[in-house]
Amino acid sequence: MQTATTLDMLRNALAKLRHAGSTVALVPTMGALHEGHLALVREARAKCDHVVASIFVNPTQFGPNEDLDAYPRQLAQDSAMLEAEGVALLWAPTLEAMYPDGFATTISVSGVSEGQCGAARPGHFDGVATVVCKLFNQVMPDMAFFGEKDFQQLAVIRAMARDLDLTRPHVRDIVGVPTVREADGLAMSSRNRYLSQRDRAAAAALPRAMKAAIAAIEAGEDVGQALAALKDALLGAGFDRIDYAELVDSTSLAALDSVNCVPARLLVAARIGGTRLIDNMGVSIKGQYQQA
Repeated sequence: MQTATTLDMLRNALAKLRHAGSTVALVPTMGALHEGHLALVREARAKCDHVVASIFVNPTQFGPNEDLDAYPRQLAQDSAMLEAEGVALLWAPTLEAMYPDGFATTISVSGVSEGQCGAARPGHFDGVATVVCKLFNQVMPDMAFFGEKDFQQLAVIRAMARDLDLTRPHVRDIVGVPTVREADGLAMSSRNRYLSQRDRAAAAALPRAMKAAIAAIEAGEDVGQALAALKDALLGAGFDRIDYAELVDSTSLAALDSVNCVPARLLVAARIGGTRLIDNMGVSIKGQYQQA
């Protein structure tokens, strides 16, 4: 596996990968890799000839009181994991390579970025859209792979790529990969390592409460009542606060009060012991299952 830390290194390495019609996949990450990230790599390898993974802890998507300084950084360990999975090229830019002196451009995607995590973390999705646009322009992948765990992020990226005409001639497909979960159902996340032993045990209530709410909604129970029961279950299990628990349209992320007409998703963000956990699951329409 090659490693590039500057744009010149990246472009030279990509030129060698692109020959005889070879396809290139991009798997963007912030490092601190776990099985969820590796699932993205495996899906990418199955669909493209070469995989480029990026590791960059992007400061522009962190708020002033968030965990930028504490965010785990383990480049050597992550690099070994990616190499073992057959990644051809690791793009690990320096801060100066990604945001050179005088950098003054921000991309903002209205609509899908404004609710849920966008409301709780002002400016977060501007940082996400900006850095992903740069990654798309730098790598020009045939396909890019993102986890569905960050469902709103995926919606923002798809809208950004569509609006800025990034889907042609490159990034022809932005692939959402289903959430990878621990044995007790908790969605894998780099931030799970922040949880104390006690909070980690309590955190398993999140997927359980979500499944109970979905079952109630699919059985015809009032959406508001089902979401209220979900919140009560989380607070009773030891969560400190629920940022949001919403049933939304899977594309626009607009709030729904039923699941009769459009594909729906249950999105939740809740805090426990100082750690903010997010999750989402599909909700069936007329008995048709949507993967969580």
